[in-house]
Amino acid sequence: MISGVRHVLTILAVDDLARAAEFYERAFGWERLVDVPVYVELAVPGGMRLGLYAADGFAHNTGQAPVRTPAGGITPTEVYLWADDLDAAIRAHDVRRGALLSARGPRDWGDEAAYFADPDGNVLVLARPLAAPC
Repeated sequence: MISGVRHVLTILAVDDLARAAEFYERAFGWERLVDVPVYVELAVPGGMRLGLYAADGFAHNTGQAPVRTPAGGITPTEVYLWADDLDAAIRAHDVRRGALLSARGPRDWGDEAAYFADPDGNVLVLARPLAAPC
C-alpha cells in the first residue's frame, strides 16, 4: 500500500453542467465550493467532494471525449452514498429528479439500497447498512 493516498473527490463528466449541478443541489442540498463556467464542485458531508465537469472541459484535461450515454441509458459509473435516514434521503431525492433503476431493497453485500440515474445517466445509489458495522 502507498501511504498518504486517500480518496477526496469524485468527478463526473456531464453534458449540461447547470442541469447536473441543480440536480445534486436540489436532491441533497450540498454546498458549492467551486463554481466556474466548466466545473462545479460540491461539498459532501464527511469531507468528500463531488465534481461536475462539463464534458468538453473534461475532454480538454484528459485528451479524450467521455463516452456519451444513449438517451435513457446509464454510464458505467456509480456514486454510492450511505444515508443515516434512508427514507428521508429517498424522499429528498424524489424519483422525479432521477430515473428509478432499482427499488429500495436488501442487497447481498449487507446494505439496503435504491438505485437511480442522474440526468446524465450516472448511477446514484442511496443506501444504508442493514446491520450496524462492526
